[in-house]
Amino acid sequence: MVTALLVGAGGFIGAVLRYFLSGLVQSASGNGGFPWGTLAVNAAGCLLIGLLMGIAENRECFGPDARAFIFIGVLGGFTTFSAFGWETLALFKSGEMLFAVANIILQISLGIGGAGIGYFIGMRSMFSL
Repeated sequence: MVTALLVGAGGFIGAVLRYFLSGLVQSASGNGGFPWGTLAVNAAGCLLIGLLMGIAENRECFGPDARAFIFIGVLGGFTTFSAFGWETLALFKSGEMLFAVANIILQISLGIGGAGIGYFIGMRSMFSL
């Protein structure tokens, strides 16, 4: 039960952070046709999960409760892959094929690239958590 509450609390934090960051980036982009906010959140979330997993493996830190709170809760609430799927479908439905394909390519390449870069940095970091 404690783990479920930790995941829920982390999810609340992650979702609120996603709401603010995504909105801020989307407003700043000035382009209402492309989901820049979702892209930024997904890329940042993937970078963070890679970084923290690299640190966790390198330093053997983060117990089960901390992992549940951070990785499932905060980062699970923060990243927006479901929004990515829906926004891409909406772009296809509205005839914005170039934006839809660009969104797929950017989300996947930045997500996987961010996770890899974060993991690489985390494994070689001097951070001690």
